Amino acid sequence: MGNHFIIIAGEEAGPSSNKMGGIWNVIHEEAHTLAALFDSGKLKKAKENTEILVAGPYFGHRGADWNRGLNRITDMNGLAPLSTDGELKKSLKTIEDEGIKVFTGEEMVGETRIGYLQFQTSDFGKIRSTYMGKDMTLESRVKAEAYELLGLDSLRYESMSNGAEYTHYLSLSHSISELIRLLVSSAPKTLAEEKKQEKELIPCPGVSLHCHEFGIFYAPARLKKLGIPTNSVATLHATLPGRNAGYNSIQKRRNNDSTWPPGVPENLASLEALAMYADMVTAVGESTRQEARLFYGINGIVIRNGITIESEKIDWSRKELYLAKIQSFLSENLYRYYGGEKIEPGKIIPIFTISRIEVENKGYPDLLDALVALEHIIRNSIMEGHMEEGIKVICFLVATEGPKTNLPEGFPVNLPKDVLVGNELRLQQMIEERELDFPKMVRGKRSVAAMLYPQIISPGDGGLGMGVRDFMAGCCAGVFPSRYDPFLLTGLEAGREGTPSVVSRVCGFSDAIKTIESLVEGLGGVIVVDNIDLSYYETVLEYALAVSYFTRNFIDDRVKYRLLCREAFLLAKDMGWEKPVEQYYELISGARFCKKEK
Repeated sequence: MGNHFIIIAGEEAGPSSNKMGGIWNVIHEEAHTLAALFDSGKLKKAKENTEILVAGPYFGHRGADWNRGLNRITDMNGLAPLSTDGELKKSLKTIEDEGIKVFTGEEMVGETRIGYLQFQTSDFGKIRSTYMGKDMTLESRVKAEAYELLGLDSLRYESMSNGAEYTHYLSLSHSISELIRLLVSSAPKTLAEEKKQEKELIPCPGVSLHCHEFGIFYAPARLKKLGIPTNSVATLHATLPGRNAGYNSIQKRRNNDSTWPPGVPENLASLEALAMYADMVTAVGESTRQEARLFYGINGIVIRNGITIESEKIDWSRKELYLAKIQSFLSENLYRYYGGEKIEPGKIIPIFTISRIEVENKGYPDLLDALVALEHIIRNSIMEGHMEEGIKVICFLVATEGPKTNLPEGFPVNLPKDVLVGNELRLQQMIEERELDFPKMVRGKRSVAAMLYPQIISPGDGGLGMGVRDFMAGCCAGVFPSRYDPFLLTGLEAGREGTPSVVSRVCGFSDAIKTIESLVEGLGGVIVVDNIDLSYYETVLEYALAVSYFTRNFIDDRVKYRLLCREAFLLAKDMGWEKPVEQYYELISGARFCKKEK
């Protein structure tokens, strides 16, 4: 094979979709950072003709997504047509002849191309195929082969409540691995290549595959069973047993208790266990690495997540602009929908948390109880003359069961119960039970409130009308009290916007902070709260005191507050993507071992 294809794969609806965050951010940053490193010459390619390809699913319209709640729609309009030739063009043609539809595109990073391959799996049950001489659907063929190769009992797995999810993952993994099989087998070696290979200590691969999360792990397992030579890496961002155990996973690791907690989806866990067939397994944090060993007997290494920051300094005017927009939005809509005395915009201090809507795992009870404690801290500060009267802290809880349309005017200050579903209703009830909703605030009886924002933040979300990065930039602090979180990429994303944050010790991000020297003595731009060894009440109080520290400095000492913002920014900047991408490339390319020609 003349070319070296690096395929970065994951089950996300990229390159652009109506889903916020998640694995796609990691895939996107890895591909772009790798391309930039090649383009700048900072990273040497294992082979001269190296191509970067990103692979994932294609959801072309509403209803195509297996997850009706997320209702993701893939948007490839910003990409140029994929310029294919040789092995890739031939393989794509063959795979489409098999009935697997692939939507393609490309973009350039300098002179380096990133190709996109989005596979449509929703019609596998309608396409006719054959397997072992029998006529069947393509979906049945995929399942029959998976049983023959790896013993995956799809007949039982597809009948489970999440059968559609399992079937989609299996079909997507099959599609990606089938393309790789064709790429490897369709390119006979020339005599010159064979002689060159004889000189190499270890042959450099024709295809390198990096799989993010369990939805793609059948791909390297299938290739291994078929004897297709590739270099593969499987990256775990969490484990299913660990996620189900949540904060109890800490105790399980300490006790070496490998029993799975109730509720682990057996069919998806069977896919996650296939990570063992990859040439290397990595985890984004130490806790996930330990979970993989505990629950699956899989040994791996830690390669952390990162963030891309192109600017060299914080754009203070941008932060002030979006802070003012948030303050004005809250002031106007609180008065419009709740009455009372109109709150001065400048006296509103917006803070936020943003995550999946996993109530216990993401620490929402801890956060809401901390806001109750913060109410008492602020009230005492006002009574003692340490804080001016009229200060209002409003915490956005950005969490949703899925994107919403046709929202009422004034959303989310105006938040009728009939727009809420599932855990959104539960979170709103928790807010009201603690009297952190708005009626008492507008009557002057409360200084702290929590506001549910059950939507994917975007300029057209029907609420604030700003992008998630602008929203983070405009808030005064982020609070991330996760009881279970393998890494916490949102903490880095807040730091990129120069927004300080409070994070829990349990998340992998907190481990990385230990290596960074603080610019501010004592407490810096990211405060870590010990939610492992402290009691619940101590933890809640620590969260409240940390938020109070940021708000007090924001009000009384803007110079010090800006130093805190700067430290959060520098912490994030120090955790760029270059180092982890170089580590990934070394693993998947065989670059360390391939003998270079002089």
